[in-house]
Amino acid sequence: MTVFLVIIVLALLAVTGWQISKIFELSKSPDADTSQVANNKDNENQGKLMMGFAVFLYLLMFYCFWTFTNVTLPDAASEHGGKYDNLMLISMLLIMFVQIVTQALLHYFAYKYRGAKGKRALFYADNDKLEFIWTIIPVIVLAGLIIYGLFTWNDIMSVNEDEDPLVIELYAQQFSWTARYAGEDNTLGKANVRFIEGINALGVDKEDSYAQDDKIVRELHLPVNRPVLFKLRSQDVLHSAYFPHFRAQMNVVPGMITQFGFTPTVTTEEMRNSDDMVDKVERINDIRKDNGDDSYEFDYFLLCNKICGQAHYNMQMKVIVESEADYEAWLAEQSTFGESMSEE
Repeated sequence: MTVFLVIIVLALLAVTGWQISKIFELSKSPDADTSQVANNKDNENQGKLMMGFAVFLYLLMFYCFWTFTNVTLPDAASEHGGKYDNLMLISMLLIMFVQIVTQALLHYFAYKYRGAKGKRALFYADNDKLEFIWTIIPVIVLAGLIIYGLFTWNDIMSVNEDEDPLVIELYAQQFSWTARYAGEDNTLGKANVRFIEGINALGVDKEDSYAQDDKIVRELHLPVNRPVLFKLRSQDVLHSAYFPHFRAQMNVVPGMITQFGFTPTVTTEEMRNSDDMVDKVERINDIRKDNGDDSYEFDYFLLCNKICGQAHYNMQMKVIVESEADYEAWLAEQSTFGESMSEE
């Protein structure tokens, strides 16, 4: 019923606007120009509006950069994050340069060559030299950017298993994350959704000897400066494991195992005490105080970056980066999969 009433109101507003436009037309003086063809005055106004819009566009752009820079992510907290940020910076600088030049020329030419009585456009059938220039320059720039990006991507994605990285499975389901550590043998036991039963929510194979020392947790702890290899599984729909502060993201696809890895380089405590984060948290807490909310303390989080359903926004897991000693102490407190199954 509400939708029907909204449609009626919108229709009435449209009819009202149409009738008002008719009234304005009738109220014009008899000698007013009612031609639909643009005259010199119209062209002059449109040319000036194009230049005015260009000025407004650039002022707005620079204002946004100046005002909202403080809401961007802090420096990367992973070993590969600097390379990722450099690739992003180079890409954005190229885009900004092309955008500023092309848009400035577009609006300037719209003003310079605005219509005027007696002025005729000059027609070029073709110009091989110009076409070569505006084709070859983008080809060279894009090829260089793509090659640089591929080298960066390969460097990020190649996890050297000779370094004995920490192996962790991230299990996604609507709308939560679960982590499974590989245990002392650093080898994950087999798992399949067909094995899901009772407290075995991840479908770990009970008969697999490698699975007995696996540890299943709801909070992710990572030792600083140690490579981590993540194995990703999904129980239901397509998800995406997103670590914004570590500049890492990988799709989690039902029916297959995807993977990526990184080395965390900044502990949670160090990030909390960094100047940028202290300033950001203070500003957030000022807003929360005005709204009557509890104060906020920074934590790393694993998020889902795919719209995977109604509660997608709440699909997150706390990530704690700590010293090797603190990590080992925490891990020792967690029960193994074998122990959990024996208690069932």
